[in-house]
Amino acid sequence: MVLGGTSFVGRAIVEEALRHGADVTLFGRGRTGADLFPGTARLTGDRDTGEYGALRDGRWDAVADVSGYVPRHVGQAMDTIGDRCGRYLFISSHAVYQRSGVGPGSDEDTPRRAPVRHVDSTESLDDETYGPSKVACEDDVLARYGARATLVRPGKVAGPHDPSDTFTYWVRRAARGGRIALPADPAQPVQVIDSRDLAGLVVRLLMDDRPGVYHAVGPAEPTTLGGLIETCARAAGTEAETVRVPPEPGSRMFPLVRPNWPSQQRSPARARAAGLPATPLETTAADVLAWDRERGEPPIRRGYTVQEEEALLARADGKAPAHRTNAAG
Repeated sequence: MVLGGTSFVGRAIVEEALRHGADVTLFGRGRTGADLFPGTARLTGDRDTGEYGALRDGRWDAVADVSGYVPRHVGQAMDTIGDRCGRYLFISSHAVYQRSGVGPGSDEDTPRRAPVRHVDSTESLDDETYGPSKVACEDDVLARYGARATLVRPGKVAGPHDPSDTFTYWVRRAARGGRIALPADPAQPVQVIDSRDLAGLVVRLLMDDRPGVYHAVGPAEPTTLGGLIETCARAAGTEAETVRVPPEPGSRMFPLVRPNWPSQQRSPARARAAGLPATPLETTAADVLAWDRERGEPPIRRGYTVQEEEALLARADGKAPAHRTNAAG
């Protein structure tokens, strides 16, 4: 059973499970991906409105919960399913961790933030409540299922069908080549995980019936933001030159730019030992580029517009050193 299996991460998990011959059931609102996975059993419900009646019958060897963000969602799903599942795997987040006093390469035992159970009347999540809400969800899953619980904490996920535009911005921008405005140090380390690698880990953990907590992070070879842009350019066969520019207001949320990113680097050792695959970053970039072009390159919400970037580069001329990224050939 996949709770939320037609959008991005859930979609990748379903594809991987079907590839392994699993008998998959999907639970969702039925509003997206209606043409996906023909012949796969579908149950319709809505976590936002508490419609879980479709889960009252049946039994599953495992449940992969991709769509639980607040304790109410997870609690109602578990209340309805009860003991009619073998293992319950919850997709959590690195946002559960404390934000200070943590060094690079931290493992799954890093101290977490305090849980929050009541977000607000609308259950809207923001930078202050998202992580603590996921902490509360983790605690509830562990309390309910104990040794039958598995927690997976992904890093930034990239791949085809990504709705966030985060990695897609750099893939599309590097494909245009030329001078690229970068409001960060190109040496800033980054971690991104291919959605298909995350799915591979999830399915492997369920097939092996493994309990525990696992970081899903990649790529296998450490990289930097400058290196990521270089890889994206190489995948597109272009030449690019990154030019460091001053951060604009609000650029803390610029795609993959985080002032405290070194402290957010997580160790993938436990997940690798459990079977986490390692798709090369260049392959991820090439596949995202192909998917983005196939869908017609619609407007994206992240990063600079062409006009904004041109203005920043004009101001930076003669003032900022350039970091060469020659990636053609």
